[in-house]
Amino acid sequence: MLRVEYIKDMKLEHGSKARIGGRIVKINDLKSAKFIWVRDITGSAQVTILKNSMEPELLKTAEQLMPNDFVIVEGTVPKEIKTSLGRELLPTKIEIVSKTSGPSPIDIEGVNESSVDKRLSWRALDLRNQKNTAVFLVQSKLMEGMQRYLYSQKFMQTFTPSLMGVSSEGGSEVFQLKHFGKNAYLRQDPQLHRQLLMVAGFERVYEIGPSWRAELSNTPMHLTEHRTCAAEMSYIESEKDIIELEEGLIKSAMKTVLDECTEELALFEADIRIPEHFPVLEFPGVYDVLEELGFKPKRGEEDYNKQGEAALGRYVKEKYNSDFFFVNRFPYAIKPFYVMRFDDEPQWARSVDLMYKGLEISSGGQREHRYDKIIEQAKGKGLNIDNLKWFSEFFKYGAPPHGGFSIGIERLTMKILGIQNIREAALFPRTPDLLIP
Repeated sequence: MLRVEYIKDMKLEHGSKARIGGRIVKINDLKSAKFIWVRDITGSAQVTILKNSMEPELLKTAEQLMPNDFVIVEGTVPKEIKTSLGRELLPTKIEIVSKTSGPSPIDIEGVNESSVDKRLSWRALDLRNQKNTAVFLVQSKLMEGMQRYLYSQKFMQTFTPSLMGVSSEGGSEVFQLKHFGKNAYLRQDPQLHRQLLMVAGFERVYEIGPSWRAELSNTPMHLTEHRTCAAEMSYIESEKDIIELEEGLIKSAMKTVLDECTEELALFEADIRIPEHFPVLEFPGVYDVLEELGFKPKRGEEDYNKQGEAALGRYVKEKYNSDFFFVNRFPYAIKPFYVMRFDDEPQWARSVDLMYKGLEISSGGQREHRYDKIIEQAKGKGLNIDNLKWFSEFFKYGAPPHGGFSIGIERLTMKILGIQNIREAALFPRTPDLLIP
């Protein structure tokens, strides 16, 4: 390997040797010294060129350097580290492994802010910015914490198809494409396939992957391609088992970020608090709260709009001092056919949303596993039963009671770090107007 160690792993004792590799972020050239800031994925170090005591060949190499060059530097730690970066090398060798062709088309360090659209058009360069890199270090640790918890609960990772022969949920928000001369669709949510895995007897599965929605929305809250961490579990008594599972998963994910992303969180001044227990609001009681807050949705026919969602977040924060809370027992009238209803109160669904800082970050609940009920509810929603046979027919042969949820990864990342535009929480975001790079 060309690079021996990460910058964060450098020993800081006087005289310690290091060999690091990274991109030049900044150069400060003074009369007696040249200071070069080198950054890798873990952090930054200052390479100090003392012009009066360095070898001529090393000085010659240093004079060729520009911001955005990639270099490998060998050197020793000085007796006293003076840089604010906390890591410094006196170089004995500098190797230029890649030269930039000139100034960057965007200001990577954000001194002179480029527009979001321009930055996204140069996304690979934009991601060199320390804060932008930090977004995805946090996101990675989020996923690590989720997977760690799911494995501890005996879940197995699975992969379900992205290509569908029929629209997975119906409606118009679906991308259609050609598949060997036939119509195919990109999945809106792989939930129905996860349910089939419950029929198959897999009992506890999760998957991480993309879904697509053809929403013509150019807003800071929408992506046409997003990613989820989704889980499905058999042998549940009610949707409350799903609430318990999801609360444990979120706590594990947030604790992992808190423990292992201290520097990244500091860049965003992110305030993460993990409540001991996530409050649960239930319909029809939610209507009373909404009316108290000045909203008047039609009882049994509507839930709440974006403004009501944010208002509920503020209400829970004030009353329970929690940024997280669940909403349960939604009106069945607004839910899909596969959601289980309360047998004694069929106007309410065993449907659960998880809210964080005033935004829905997941949906789920208990699914209907009884074949006759699935068909009855599909007909009640006006769906073509023949188009559902690929899914419903399997339930003729038995299925355990089950449920699950799907967490929006970009949405959760966005709220943790206080990012205002969800596009900044996707590596290469896809929107109605953005398909490259």
